[in-house]
Amino acid sequence: MMIRYDVRGQTAEILFDNPPVNALSEQMLDDYLAALRRAAADPAVRAVIVGSAVPGRFCAGLNLMAIHAGDHARVRNLLERLYVRNVDTQFHMGKPTIAAVDGTARGGGMTLAVSCDMIVASESADFGYPEVDAGVPPSIHFSHLPRIVGRHRAFELLFTGRVFDAREAAGMGLVVRVAPAGQAMEAARALAGTLCAKSPEVLRHGREAFMQANDNGYRAAVRAAADSFCVAAGRPSAREGIAAFVEKRKPIWPADA
Repeated sequence: MMIRYDVRGQTAEILFDNPPVNALSEQMLDDYLAALRRAAADPAVRAVIVGSAVPGRFCAGLNLMAIHAGDHARVRNLLERLYVRNVDTQFHMGKPTIAAVDGTARGGGMTLAVSCDMIVASESADFGYPEVDAGVPPSIHFSHLPRIVGRHRAFELLFTGRVFDAREAAGMGLVVRVAPAGQAMEAARALAGTLCAKSPEVLRHGREAFMQANDNGYRAAVRAAADSFCVAAGRPSAREGIAAFVEKRKPIWPADA
């Protein structure tokens, strides 16, 4: 099993468990979405934490070998799950979700974390959008990241692909709490406990209203982002960028077509 599911008190804990880096596959995403739906349907669960059972890793994102192999149908299937179904499932959860990030979160891992209502990170966490270095645009993040951190900061993060730590993420409003190294889950549990003490009816109806008020066409943009990513994945720059990553060398970018 690549997804662990447990309920502690009134909190469901969903953990990625696909060593060594929690790279995403169709099955892993299907299991993750099923776990979210299970938590949503359980009246005893009032909050959800999404974390990792793999030390030092939250999630490395998509398995780039699908793109490297030119399997466009598989890439589309992955994006349908990671972008469209994930966002829709989170939208309709009816209870708050918290991403607990210890270690690295990259690419699709950033998508899963940001799709939660809040991110709690430890001082050992770091974040990044490396897609540009693989020759593909981080399309889904074009829609939500500028709303969170501002247009110019978002552009810098998305198009340099640089790594940034939990303190910087908190300073820009991406992370809500920073815990000592290795203690993101404990901090997330404390935050979940605060939420679980509230009226479940208020949280359910309030969250629904919050999601509606802040959608602003976001879910429609997510579908367009999946299309954009799939088109880019078939272009020469993506083939070269991912080949360079696999072969551990610097890419030799083709001229614009």
